[in-house]
Amino acid sequence: MKSIDEQILRTTKEIIVKFIEMGRLSPSNIHESFKDIYTTVDETVKKNVIKPAPSNDKQD
Repeated sequence: MKSIDEQILRTTKEIIVKFIEMGRLSPSNIHESFKDIYTTVDETVKKNVIKPAPSNDKQD
């Protein structure tokens, strides 16, 4: 799980950097957007990548 959390943080950082490069975000107001972007990436990854392990119980 730690690895996934690190990747989520890196991805969020890359998105922030791209937004700054594109002029869509100012370095002075990163704190306003970081939490929203992080939460979106986190929820998306965990919803689509981390799924419960399939059960070994066979129901006939």
